Amino acid sequence: MPPRAHPQPGNAPPRGGNRFQRERERPKHFVKTILRLLGYFREQWYALPVIFLLSVGAAAAALAGPFLIGRVIDALVYPYPAPEVTRFALPIFGLLVVLYLWDACTNFLQTWVVAGASQRLVRSMRQYLFKHLQKLPIKFFDSYMHGELMSRLSNDTDNIAGILGMALVQLTSILITVTGVLAMMLWLSPAMTFFALVSVPLFFIVSKTIGGKTRKHFRQQQLELGLLNAKIEEDITGMAVIKAYGCEKKSVEDFAQINERLRVAGTHAQIWSGFIMPAMNVINNLSLAVVAFAGAMLAINGSITVGIIASFIAYARQFGRPLNELASTYNQLQSALASTERVFEILDVAEETPDPPHAAALTQARGDIRFQNVTFGYKPNSPVISHCNFHAPSGSVIALVGPTGAGKTTIVNLITRFYDTDAGEILLDGKPLASYTRNSLRRAFGIVLQDTYLFTGSIMENLRYANPDASDAEIKKAAQLVGADHFIRQLPEGYHTPLAENSRNLSSGQRQLLAIVRCVLANPDILILDEATSSVDTRTEAKIQEAMTMLMRERTSFVIAHRLRTIAGADQILVVDKGQIAEQGNHQELMAHNGIYRRMFDMQMKGIH
Repeated sequence: MPPRAHPQPGNAPPRGGNRFQRERERPKHFVKTILRLLGYFREQWYALPVIFLLSVGAAAAALAGPFLIGRVIDALVYPYPAPEVTRFALPIFGLLVVLYLWDACTNFLQTWVVAGASQRLVRSMRQYLFKHLQKLPIKFFDSYMHGELMSRLSNDTDNIAGILGMALVQLTSILITVTGVLAMMLWLSPAMTFFALVSVPLFFIVSKTIGGKTRKHFRQQQLELGLLNAKIEEDITGMAVIKAYGCEKKSVEDFAQINERLRVAGTHAQIWSGFIMPAMNVINNLSLAVVAFAGAMLAINGSITVGIIASFIAYARQFGRPLNELASTYNQLQSALASTERVFEILDVAEETPDPPHAAALTQARGDIRFQNVTFGYKPNSPVISHCNFHAPSGSVIALVGPTGAGKTTIVNLITRFYDTDAGEILLDGKPLASYTRNSLRRAFGIVLQDTYLFTGSIMENLRYANPDASDAEIKKAAQLVGADHFIRQLPEGYHTPLAENSRNLSSGQRQLLAIVRCVLANPDILILDEATSSVDTRTEAKIQEAMTMLMRERTSFVIAHRLRTIAGADQILVVDKGQIAEQGNHQELMAHNGIYRRMFDMQMKGIH
């Protein structure tokens, strides 16, 4: 797919503030998000029974310990002969050592299995999210800051991986442990069990109250983190502009404001998450005091032994500890679910309108293009072009001229189906654009944009991007045709010179030359040149014009240009003004018409800009 064309400035939907405001107001669903997240765990289903079995093993060891300790205490409290006590206690001590070692091993294996499963799950989610981004319409990227999308793809998915594994282990272990401990307590003393369970409602009330606040602040924290990443990405990319206009102070101040909001959100999230453990410890300690007092009264009455009290207190601690862990896990799960919702929000964005069932692959385009009463706007009820009509015969050169923001690039965006029309129809070779599959349609176009984008990698790799099957000889021949071969050979490693991020080790003119070479290699049926020579000097421009003339031969070509002398030989010139075709004809006809085009041309010839 060719590089995307950006909408005209001022025509694209607003980016940033409104979108994030809608995020804050949108209601979120805890249970729904968890169930949907677990749906992604289907690929790792085999890990669930392994985790369950290891949890059972660990719980068995943890449950057996207090019971055996109680037996030893009873043997010590009651007057048995010393040799008998020793013979009874030593095997139990040995068994306790084995049980605790087994508990440690099962916990380690549990963590190992879950870490692998959760990382594979998040890898799949990250891969699916990135793949989904490739299928979204161009207008989606006009409404999100790129740093914000990067934050969701990296920070949010990492947050899910870090907490999901821990939560899965703890929730499984908590479920088994609580069930086992409750069974043991009921077996030892139903009366004592009643006193131990008095505090359970308090656990859930505190968890629900604090958990709701925590989730809200963790979501705000992730939101502010996304804004911070967007600010960093934007300012680093535009550092030359910041320095050129002396805006370093303002950049730092803007960053400080976002950073401060992130600090506040993070502080609130951590404070509320910090409330839950002390509150749980207070409830747990009060519960143990109640259990100890009730046990003492029952022991005095002879209903239970001292060993049972000791075992029961240990079980009560085990019963309270999972509830504490549940509260902590629930608390931390808020952060993961906030990240999950942000990821799901992107996944829920509708992909580009799928090709209709009858759509056919475009194998060879003649290039006959017709606009029939086309209307389009980037925002509803705000048309950028209105009732646009023109015909570009096959093999003709069509020039688009007019003031900035008039709608020239918008017309190109519609031809390539980066956007679909709101009304009217665009025909290619007599058929609507929607009758062709979108991918085959875009492969028929070769595009050179004013804003050239090159990817990280060598020059050779970037040139081959348009035609992966092109040989080195074909690439060098195309570079010679355009006039780029000379400067490429002067680079340290020639065609294999690696490009820095955003190709900043090349001038803008050199980047544009490489983009034109890439277009030549694509050998398209239809050419679109959006200010293709705007960043090159006059001598280089002459060479490119010669190459473009050769390349445009027998191809339908659309040329957007502000320097009118470069398009004087076009078959048809469309003067776009306020979203409409104000004038159309060749150079001689428009000059004779003495209208907008004539005034623009005369002003440029006189050097008035």
